Amino acid sequence: MKTLDINQTIINWTNLSSTIFVPRTGAEYKSLVELLDRLIDQVGEDETHPLASMMDVIGALIENYETANVPELEAAS
Repeated sequence: MKTLDINQTIINWTNLSSTIFVPRTGAEYKSLVELLDRLIDQVGEDETHPLASMMDVIGALIENYETANVPELEAAS
């Protein structure tokens, strides 16, 4: 397992934290959805693409927000 270089991680996270975050508002959620759309356009289904795991993380953040904040549509009668 790779050893964490905390100083390098701080630098990298500082650069990414305005892009990758836990959404707490509708606007933040929308921002992540737009980012995921751009990533899907870039990455497609290429699991070896350097941004593929970022796409997975953003997708999980969106899914968590939806689970907590977006009511499911009621089935039509």
